[in-house]
Amino acid sequence: MKKLSHTALLLALILGTVMAQSIPNLLTPVTPPPNNSSAATDPLGRNTPSGTVLGFLQAAQAGNYKAAADYLQMSPTRRQSQGAELAGELKLLMDRAFVGNLRRISTRPEGNPEDGDVNTQNIGTFSSSSEPDVPVVLVRANDPAAGKVWLFSADTLSKVPDLYDNLKAHQIETRLPQALVARTFLGMPLWQWLALLVLVPLAAGVGWVIVMGLNIPRRLWLRYRRKPNLRTYGHVSPPLLLFFGALAHRVMAAYLGLPLLPRLYYYRTTGVVMAIGFFWFALRITGITMQRLRAHAVAAGRTGTGSLMVLGERLVKAVVVGIAVLVILGTLGFNLTTVLAGLGIGGLAIAFAAQKTLENLFGGVSVLADEVIRVGDFCRFGDRVGTVEDISLRSTRIRTPDRSELSIPNGALATMNLENFARRDKILFNPTLGVRYETTPDQLRFLLAEVRRMLYEHPKVETDSARIRLASLDNNAVTLEIFSYVMTADFTEFTAIREDLLLRIMEIVGQAGTGFAFPSRTLYMAHDAGLDKEKTETAQRQVEEWRNQRQLPFPDFAPADKSGFRGSIVYPPPESAIGAGPR
Repeated sequence: MKKLSHTALLLALILGTVMAQSIPNLLTPVTPPPNNSSAATDPLGRNTPSGTVLGFLQAAQAGNYKAAADYLQMSPTRRQSQGAELAGELKLLMDRAFVGNLRRISTRPEGNPEDGDVNTQNIGTFSSSSEPDVPVVLVRANDPAAGKVWLFSADTLSKVPDLYDNLKAHQIETRLPQALVARTFLGMPLWQWLALLVLVPLAAGVGWVIVMGLNIPRRLWLRYRRKPNLRTYGHVSPPLLLFFGALAHRVMAAYLGLPLLPRLYYYRTTGVVMAIGFFWFALRITGITMQRLRAHAVAAGRTGTGSLMVLGERLVKAVVVGIAVLVILGTLGFNLTTVLAGLGIGGLAIAFAAQKTLENLFGGVSVLADEVIRVGDFCRFGDRVGTVEDISLRSTRIRTPDRSELSIPNGALATMNLENFARRDKILFNPTLGVRYETTPDQLRFLLAEVRRMLYEHPKVETDSARIRLASLDNNAVTLEIFSYVMTADFTEFTAIREDLLLRIMEIVGQAGTGFAFPSRTLYMAHDAGLDKEKTETAQRQVEEWRNQRQLPFPDFAPADKSGFRGSIVYPPPESAIGAGPR
């Protein structure tokens, strides 16, 4: 109901604007704005075909038939004696029998080449059921005071009396009370105003019937598919009722024979009403469609797409409102060429002035469309980490671990290397252990075997990828590397599992009789026994023998020797639990 009241207020404002534009023109003859400097020479505005037609209608509408006669091609003497009467007859024919479009009449002094030559313009016809159509022609003549002006041609005026007599015989006013016919308001007889008011409820009833008729196939389809009626049609019924009601009112008013100038303003008013109804319907159907698409996206887990739907709905509604404004302005008679040119130039200026804003806007669209991040995800952005709190059109807000708020422009975010921790299906457990150098090989074997078994047995560790290996002999420690995945995506749960694994490893290291190494330096105080002379001589004899036989293995062994060496070491050792030989 609140939205309906807002729409009614908008309709009232637009109708007020139309009436404000129409009423002064109906009361007083207004000269159209000149197109060039030469138009100022004629105070009646007859320098253009459009100015002549509108000036005549406005003067005649105000009842000033003597001034209206100045728009007719007549001699001064005849204009003085018969001009007012002929202007009144021509006014009635223009109101009741004219077929043409006033908006298509040229507003240029030279006229429109498609409607005639440089001196004549065919603006329409007088249509009669009993007589052939008579063209309405304007001619360009020389006026001693105003120069070249456009006038209703003498040939057209010669046929006005006969057409007037034929039309007057068939007027509906002859069957109505003279009080309703003789009295006028804003250029129209009272009976036509009353008829327009009576047609309002009739048109509303016709519009309601059409709207309800359009709902019948929808109800039958929902019943056939056995789907619930969500009453979404009720949201689009008011704009449809407004559109079809205005259309029905215009169709029925066509039989009233409204005067030409009030008819022009009536068509503008009903055109604005129909435009409001149509674009109101477009806004409603856009909102309903986007809401359903957003609900489907969120139900499927695509929250990023759902957020993008909100942005898309706002943009589409903005475009619909912009088009509606242009259509309404065009219906009211404004020249949209200048407006569109101004919008184009203004759009370019805004685009240059707001490059960063547009970059951030499209960056936000790309982030939401690709669903790289979602609200609530814990991510790394460059060298910063934090939880995504909001993704807006300009920037993305991050809550860091120290509870500060980090705002990143979407343009920069779209080109940034981003690591999303929330998308992990499991978390890597990859510590490096350093044990003391005093640890014996068998102690290391025990330690490796027990830690490996513990990783296999733990229910939260992925067995297939778990391993521990002797990695290196560093300066201060014997290094062991553990590589495994913890089966959780929750980092808080991972920290608890990691703590449990490290405590168990510490127990196994203690069971092996060794300990963790730490940076240290050990000084040994002992008597130096020197080199072993027997082993030294044996090694030197072996090298001398290689040299004499030309078999010195430097820089490498001979290819035949390397082939013979291959596979001579048994691995795993025979005493291993998975040794190659039989037990």
